[in-house]
Amino acid sequence: MEQMSSTGRPVQITVTDGYDLKGFKGETPVTFIRAEFNQMVLGDSAKVTVSAEGTAKYNLTSSFEFNPEGGITLDDIAHKPVFLTMTEVLPKEKKQKDEKTLILGQAVVDLLPLLEGESSFETMAPLHPVPGSPLEPLRSSVKQCSLEVKVFVAEPLLTTAQILGGNLLKVTLEAAYSVPESFIPVGPLQNYMIGLQVPSVGEKDYSILFKNGTLKLGGEREPVPRPKKWPIANILAPGANNIPDAFIIGGPYEEEDGELSRPEDREFRNQAECIKKRIIWDLESRCYLDPPAVVSFQKRIADCRFWPVEITRVPLTIAPKGKAAKFDKVDDESQLSFHGVAYVNMVPLLYPGVKRIRGAFHVYPYLDSTVYEKTKCSFSLFRDTGHHLVQNNKIGGINSPLSKPAVSKNVKEDKTVKEKDIEGKPRPGDMQPPSIKSQSSDTPLEVEPPLSHNPEGQQYVEAGTYIVLEIQLDKALVPKRMPEELARRVKEMIPPRPPLTRRTGGAQKAVSDYHTQVKNISRAILDEYHRMFGKQVAKLGSDMDSETLEEQKCQLNYELNCSGKYFAFKEQLKHAVVRIVREKYLKTTSFESQEELQTFISELYVFLVDQMHVALNQTMPDDIQGTVPTIYTSSEQLRLFAFEAEVNENFEMAAVYYEERLVREPQNLEHWLDYGAFCLLTEDNIKAQECFQKALSLNQNHIQSLLLCGVLAVLMENYEQAEIFFEDATCLEPTNVVAWTLLGLYYEIQNNDIRMEMAFHEAFKQLQARMLQAQIMKQRSIGTVEYIEEGGKVEESSLGPWGITNGSSATAIKVEAPAGPSILDDFLEESSKQQSDSREHITSTQSQDPTISQKPSNILLKEMPVKKETSKCQDSSAVLYPSPYGVSQTPATIFMETIRFLMKVNAVQYVHRVLAHELLCPQGGPSCEYYLVLAQTHLLKKDFAKAEECLQQAAQMDYLYEKAKKTYLQACKRSPSCLTWLGLGIACYRLEELTEAEDALSEANALNNYNAEVWAYLALVSLKAGRQLEAEQAYKYTMKLKLKDETLLAEIHMVQETVGFGNPSF
Repeated sequence: MEQMSSTGRPVQITVTDGYDLKGFKGETPVTFIRAEFNQMVLGDSAKVTVSAEGTAKYNLTSSFEFNPEGGITLDDIAHKPVFLTMTEVLPKEKKQKDEKTLILGQAVVDLLPLLEGESSFETMAPLHPVPGSPLEPLRSSVKQCSLEVKVFVAEPLLTTAQILGGNLLKVTLEAAYSVPESFIPVGPLQNYMIGLQVPSVGEKDYSILFKNGTLKLGGEREPVPRPKKWPIANILAPGANNIPDAFIIGGPYEEEDGELSRPEDREFRNQAECIKKRIIWDLESRCYLDPPAVVSFQKRIADCRFWPVEITRVPLTIAPKGKAAKFDKVDDESQLSFHGVAYVNMVPLLYPGVKRIRGAFHVYPYLDSTVYEKTKCSFSLFRDTGHHLVQNNKIGGINSPLSKPAVSKNVKEDKTVKEKDIEGKPRPGDMQPPSIKSQSSDTPLEVEPPLSHNPEGQQYVEAGTYIVLEIQLDKALVPKRMPEELARRVKEMIPPRPPLTRRTGGAQKAVSDYHTQVKNISRAILDEYHRMFGKQVAKLGSDMDSETLEEQKCQLNYELNCSGKYFAFKEQLKHAVVRIVREKYLKTTSFESQEELQTFISELYVFLVDQMHVALNQTMPDDIQGTVPTIYTSSEQLRLFAFEAEVNENFEMAAVYYEERLVREPQNLEHWLDYGAFCLLTEDNIKAQECFQKALSLNQNHIQSLLLCGVLAVLMENYEQAEIFFEDATCLEPTNVVAWTLLGLYYEIQNNDIRMEMAFHEAFKQLQARMLQAQIMKQRSIGTVEYIEEGGKVEESSLGPWGITNGSSATAIKVEAPAGPSILDDFLEESSKQQSDSREHITSTQSQDPTISQKPSNILLKEMPVKKETSKCQDSSAVLYPSPYGVSQTPATIFMETIRFLMKVNAVQYVHRVLAHELLCPQGGPSCEYYLVLAQTHLLKKDFAKAEECLQQAAQMDYLYEKAKKTYLQACKRSPSCLTWLGLGIACYRLEELTEAEDALSEANALNNYNAEVWAYLALVSLKAGRQLEAEQAYKYTMKLKLKDETLLAEIHMVQETVGFGNPSF
């Protein structure tokens, strides 16, 4: 027996019992178990007779040696199971020398728990029958036979450092869909293979190969869930191919990470995965990454985001029986055909908390220069190691995706094997730069063959071939902060503010007690008065004179003094007065002088008499004196007053109103947010930060407060705090588009491109999901038009000016589909009122349904060319500002939604950064809303010239009329000109506010009566108002000044034909 290496450790596998067993012959067959691992027989059990109950005790103990320095390694344990084969020994017949055996089934034991730090585990391994075996259950209710197995190592295979720093990589290849039509199931047998390389130790790369794909014709979709299979051939029992508890579960296309996850790809993928040809693998290969390999893996992704996954087809060769395969040199490239490559974006694995990517990836022809340009990889797995792949390509000669050539003791054969790592991994010397010739070709890699040299690979593109691949890690490369940790950090920065508790004592309580005693004593005196003079009062009524009253008063005082009730009343008041002295006047020590005492007594007397009158008036109000009306202003009125003062630039008065709201309701976080937004307007960032932090202290789960604290932290350059705030917001509300966008902008400031991409991608994903949900709800509703905001429907009371504050997250406005223009007018009027609120909800935007009928007066409007969707930025939004009268709107992007949020709080310093992204975004760009926002920023900076330029640009585009109206109003107030008044007039006209439109257009005409567009809109207003003379006069000047806008002129002619006047030439 060879002596065990100092680093070798035995892994012991024990099969104790079998259950529910059967045999071919008789009810008590004789069976034995054979244990195999890595193509090695570990041992056979004794021949055991199965009991009548179907049980057997095997007590087979076998082992193999784990040696990380050579032999069986962690990689072998990761992706190779232990096979337990049950064989029946048949009874000898007459004249039979040797015993006959028949295989009944196989069980598979996954050794993965050993790579999770376990030193022992037990499992009940199902015994999968071979075809025709009596172990096959005839009915589904019959129990499946099984083996009880124990696995044991003396000490864990992984050290603590390996457990903490290592990782397990799982790569699952599902299928290649829509393969070229030249792939046919008849003819010479073909081996369809896919491979990729992952960093291993040092300079070496670990090759993962998937072989023997099954070509299928179309006709039906592959079932899900379906089991993942071991990447090992020659498994006797079909059921043993399946990896225990591992399934392909699929999922929505939109949630994938690949290249075909857009809504427009859905139809093609449905056809490809149902009708067209495909190659099925369903294999999972595993690879253990030790801590240095994990670092190398992470660095490789950071250096190059795309990794090549190669696909090829090689003919199968059958090894003659009794002859071993030879390693003769062959023309490798002549064996490879249909050499293609897919580029897998691995960057998502560097996102915090991401452990898995799955998606569909296009297959392209393998061309050296293209592959090197995209992946910085000059090594082809199939071409540059072709002699291994082709020569090992024998039917029945593959036991794993990394087949080992048989190691011979012949020195020459040893040299042959050493050319490449025996596991199929290229040696460090094999990683050659592109200018060095490859081992299998005399052509330098830097010389790319023309496209015509790979016509077979081009067929992948023509057929639209794609592979579905899943890459999964046991632990995320970049840990994600837990919500509990983020909440704890927020509490450390901003401790929660407990609600103010009212004191049971204090001055207010002392005065209240005094009032109570005064009321009680007054009732007692009235009762005594009624007892003494009740009959007399009832008899005299209103005829009682003053003398009688004075006499009754004297008799009452006498009675109270004589009976002792007067002194009882004094004692009753005594304690209340003492509390007032102590709590109200804080007098607890003796007075220094008699004069000081008299002064205090006088002051106290006045106070007590006043409070006595207050209490008596509450008990017995004076019916004769009329009540003085009190003017009470609500919190909402104060907010409107403050906004009016802001517009008039009376910031001192606005601050007074905001502070009054805080004094009245200091526990209302919306008041703090409003005041913080006002402080941003006045560029008092420190006070704004205090306000937002106080709001957050009142409710640490309020998303808007978290985001605003993050924005202020960025402006104050407290970047660590900003990250905590933004990240906590995304954890609390993962569907919030603005939160993810602000987090991405933060990462951009930090030059962290990978996390910036992650955050923007997530924001875009949530926006798409919201859009899809809105579309689905519209399709479900028949005869209705729905305007959906984030998520769903909530009660109106839950929506405050700063978002949902009582647990809800969305609103929905639903109206019946209009039977005519009047219903649409009512809805637009209502939506206009909602949007005119100065503190509208951040995302209170609505999408316009194209089915709404248009009015005749607005069919011919300026049409802007539709932008083509050229990237993944944002292609549409479920929520847009209402666009009345059929004017097409640019879909909202994640950046425009964020801009609306920031403009609401006057965060102009942050807005310009987001506007730059909106301008560069292919689905954004210089839209009407973009110019309106830019104009608002210039107005706040009092740069009226630039504001007017932006408004001119906006006027030439489609109109967000309600928002445009407010912006033009501000512009007209601060910098009136013909163009600003014209813009206001157009907005009002499109909103059917004809009186306001005429006033604005008249102002524009007064400033410049040579503007043809002003006369044109005056003509339209006069036509709508039914004033023939004014309409003809305005039309005359429109034509005289040569209006260049043909669309506007056509609209005038259409309205003239509708009303029947306005054109003198009729």
